[in-house]
Amino acid sequence: MTDPQQSVTPEPAVPRPRDPRFSAVPRPRDPRFSAMAVSGTLAVVLGGAALLIPAPYVVEAPGPTFNTIGEVNDQPLIEVSGAETYPAEGELSLTTVSVQGGPNRQVSIFEAFSGWIDPERDVQPEEIVYPPGTTQSELREQGTVAMTSSQDAAIAAALGELDIAFSESLTVAGLAPDSASLDALQEGDVLSSIDGTDVVDISTIRTALNDAGGDAVELTVERDGASTQVTVVPKRSEEGNYQLGVLLSSTFQFPFDVSIQLDNVVGPSAGTMFALGIIDILTEGDLTGGRSFAGTGSIDSVGNVGPIGGIAQKLTGARTDGAEVFLAPAANCDEVVGHIPAGLTVVSIETLDDAVEAVEMLGNGGNASSLPSCS
Repeated sequence: MTDPQQSVTPEPAVPRPRDPRFSAVPRPRDPRFSAMAVSGTLAVVLGGAALLIPAPYVVEAPGPTFNTIGEVNDQPLIEVSGAETYPAEGELSLTTVSVQGGPNRQVSIFEAFSGWIDPERDVQPEEIVYPPGTTQSELREQGTVAMTSSQDAAIAAALGELDIAFSESLTVAGLAPDSASLDALQEGDVLSSIDGTDVVDISTIRTALNDAGGDAVELTVERDGASTQVTVVPKRSEEGNYQLGVLLSSTFQFPFDVSIQLDNVVGPSAGTMFALGIIDILTEGDLTGGRSFAGTGSIDSVGNVGPIGGIAQKLTGARTDGAEVFLAPAANCDEVVGHIPAGLTVVSIETLDDAVEAVEMLGNGGNASSLPSCS
C-alpha cells in the first residue's frame, strides 16, 4: 500500500516495435497544389499592386473653412491699416475643397474607388478638370494669380459697397483667337474711355457695349506713353452680351492698405467672403449678429458674384464646421439642390449687395424664407 504523503510517478510506457507492414511512406506532393498556391499568392500581390497604380482621376472632398473676420495661426486673416476698424463677432467663413489627383499627385485606384462610394466626395476624369499637359508649377502659378486677383477685386467690391472712393485702370492682358479687337487693341493697352465715357471700372465697358447694341464703339487707349483712338465692332456672346474679345487685368489704387493672410488656398472662389469680411471689419457693429455664416463665390470689382466649382463639398465642409447659413452663387443653384446638409440654410446670391442684405437680415433675427434660395 502506498504512503498517502508520498507522490507517485507513473512508470514510463515501453514503446512497441513498429510493424514494418504499416510504416509510413512519403506521398509525393500534388503539383496542382503548388500551382494553385503560387497562383493565389501572385493574384494577391498583383491585386494589391493594382490598388496602388495611379488612376487618371481627380477626387474632390470637403476642405477646411476659414473665418474671414477671425484669425489664422494667431494672426487676423484680414488686416486693415490706415482706416478705422471695428471688432467683429460671429463667422463669415470661406469654404474650400481638398483636391487629390492631377498634376499635384495622382490618386490610386483604391483612392478613386473610395471616392466613388463616399457620398461626400466627387470623382471626375483628370482631363475634365485639368487641361492635358498642365504641370504642377503651372497649376500653382495660375491658382496664386487667381487668388491675388480675387483679393484685389474683393477689396474693390467692398469699398464700392461702402461708398469709399478708389481708382481702377483696365489693361489689355490678352486677346482671344477670334477677338473683335484683333486689329485694334494690343497687349498692354490701358483703356481710358469708350464712346466718350471715362472707363472707371469693368461695368463702364459692359454698359457701353450693350448700349451700342453691336454697333462700332470708339476706344481711347494709352499705348507706349501716348493716347490713341481705335474703333472696334464688338461680337455678341452666346449669353447675348457684346464683347471686345479681350482679357482685361485691373490695377487698383486704394485709399488704405488691406492685407489678406491665407496660405495654401488658391483660386478665385473666396472673393465674396473676403468682401463680406472687409465690410464687417470697416463697419461699426456686427454684421452677423454673432451667427455663423459660410459661403463661396468669385467676385468682380463691381460686386457681381460668379459661379465656382466643388459646391457640394463646400456645403458639407461648412456644415461640418458649424455654419448655420450658406451663401451660394445663384449660378450654382442646380448643383446645390440635393446636396444641402441637414441643419444648413442656403441663400442664393447674385451680387455682394445681396450677400450683405442676407447676412444683416438674418443676423438681426430675420426669417430666411423671404430670401432667395436654391430650391
